[in-house]
Amino acid sequence: MPGQCPPLPLPRRRLFEGFRLRELRRRLNIPQAGMAQRLGISVSYLSQIENNDRPITDGVLLALAREFPVEAAEINGEGGTAALLRAIDAATDSSVPTDRVDEADVRRGIEQQPLLARRMVALHDAYRRSQEQLRVLDDRFDTGSGDAAPLPWEEVRDWFQAEGNYIDAIDRSAELLADALALDDDNVVRAFEDRLRLWHGVRVIGAQGDGSELSRFDEGARTLALNHALPPESRAFLLAHRLVRYEFANEMRLVIDRAGLASPAARELLSVGLANYAAGALLMPYGRFRAAAYEVRHDIDRLRQRFAVSFEQACHRLSTLQRPGAQGLPVFFCRVDMAGNITKRHSATRLQFAALGGACPLWIVHEAVAIPDRILVQLAEMPDGTRYVSMAKGLVKPSGSFSRPPRRYAVALGCEEAHAADFVYADALRTGGAATPIGASCRICPRLDCDQRAFPPAGSVIEIDPDRRRAVPYGFR
Repeated sequence: MPGQCPPLPLPRRRLFEGFRLRELRRRLNIPQAGMAQRLGISVSYLSQIENNDRPITDGVLLALAREFPVEAAEINGEGGTAALLRAIDAATDSSVPTDRVDEADVRRGIEQQPLLARRMVALHDAYRRSQEQLRVLDDRFDTGSGDAAPLPWEEVRDWFQAEGNYIDAIDRSAELLADALALDDDNVVRAFEDRLRLWHGVRVIGAQGDGSELSRFDEGARTLALNHALPPESRAFLLAHRLVRYEFANEMRLVIDRAGLASPAARELLSVGLANYAAGALLMPYGRFRAAAYEVRHDIDRLRQRFAVSFEQACHRLSTLQRPGAQGLPVFFCRVDMAGNITKRHSATRLQFAALGGACPLWIVHEAVAIPDRILVQLAEMPDGTRYVSMAKGLVKPSGSFSRPPRRYAVALGCEEAHAADFVYADALRTGGAATPIGASCRICPRLDCDQRAFPPAGSVIEIDPDRRRAVPYGFR
């Protein structure tokens, strides 16, 4: 029929592609036991599949699509499993106020009413987009910005989010340069200093003054002055930051020209942000860092020791592992200051932060700010029913002077509970048990029984009963 959408295909052939599954597992550096656990099958069953003694069933393909959405396409190129997964996601979304649909019923629906199933998925996508738009409007309402043009830093933040926090051309160039320099833990600083001096005529010197600046570059004298009080990982990062401005100047210029930012200030901020991104990619080359992350189950302390970087740098780098066909663990990352403001944010998960302001007060990151140098963990559940394993650590950066207070903040990293096997911090929690109920913003959080609520959600009807005293002085519907 003209204009009718094609049906959502389901894999019906006997699929003997075990060698592809084995190659995928080895490329991701996951042992058989770990892969079997992720797919919900036994090790012996997985071994039979990899040896082509048994076909890859629809159930295994569905589990693959859930755990490795991009890589699964290498094994099942028809896309039927991905379509089924989207339909199941729409039919079981707990944030939709109606009964969930069983997976078996979803399968039958796709087979018998493919156009209706496609329509359901499209409506669910539109619902999620409207929720994201509501989140943005909520932030604008809170800040009084209305229809005002976004500030330069908002433009840059939104651009990075739209790019998935991954810039392919720069990341691959950084990986090639890291290989050329043959970087290891013992020679990073020396290698960067030598490259700057021999290739770009830049000498590294000690900083003069009160130590309020981390670094200062003098174009005329061709000198880079570094604060003598910097820890080794910060020194290495600042050297890398200066080096990539020379090495990747063309790549960064092309990215900036194509970004379409409205203001010159935003372009300058993006230039700094791209240099920061490139410096992190140089210190933690994509392939080696991703493989190491899976090997140590994303243990940040082990990663920072192996790559000679800071705790925050390692967390941030994990949030950028979004290379098509070779994604890292889908995580969210943020940095929160003492006032609860989120000063860095990115999410490769379904969890989305409010664009401005703070986060839910029940989230463990706020407690971590007040308890430096201790890792806190939490199992949290969003209103849509998605559960997350979170790790948060409070950090203190000395100022070098009694007259300037040290910088205090916390970083948080987390993943969906389904990926707990690859996230070492989940070992301290009883996953599958009770979770702390959290939300993204009080203005869009639908929870009725939250004692920490600051104000009712937008669009709700407030109900006040003067004869009942509760922690929150109103109800709503």
